[in-house]
Amino acid sequence: MAPERETATRERAASGATASSRARTRLDQPRPPRRRLLPEWDPESFGRLSERVARFLGTGRFIVWMTVVIILWVVWNVSAPSGLRFDEYPFIFLTLMLSLQASYAAPLILLAQNRQDDRDRVNLEQDRKQNERSIADTEYLTREIAALRIGLGEVATRDWIRSELQDVLRDLEERQNGHHPERGVFPADRSAGRDVHDR
Repeated sequence: MAPERETATRERAASGATASSRARTRLDQPRPPRRRLLPEWDPESFGRLSERVARFLGTGRFIVWMTVVIILWVVWNVSAPSGLRFDEYPFIFLTLMLSLQASYAAPLILLAQNRQDDRDRVNLEQDRKQNERSIADTEYLTREIAALRIGLGEVATRDWIRSELQDVLRDLEERQNGHHPERGVFPADRSAGRDVHDR
């Protein structure tokens, strides 16, 4: 009896272990796709289709074709033999078809407009960031130009060098002619850079 009980207990434990391992979901593997009652579609492709339809509905070609179809519909149902007419004078079926077309066209146009609004919002955000970068670059270049102007204020210009050379030449000519004015200060004796008066 004891061995039979042990084997039954082992079988129950084994069946319990397999049942509990089957109930566990593995986290290292993706879940299998669930079956859905409703059909699935790609929103991006549906949006592109709606934009195409809305673009076609906004063309003159659509208006011309719709006008031709309505004229042919009315002419056929008025002038054809009574056995071949499918929509009598009040044209209820034509009204139903036009209402159906309008009921589908309006949401498609709204969907296309929403997508265009999203694109416009993204473009405006990119333009705003581009404007901010342009303003920052302009401010940086303005600061650099101001720093260059300040730096150029300390640099010897051609006119300043020319005036210094003329002063030296005049002093040399006066010394050569025998005039001995008070000892002048040569430009070499001056401190580096321009004097305050030369600026």
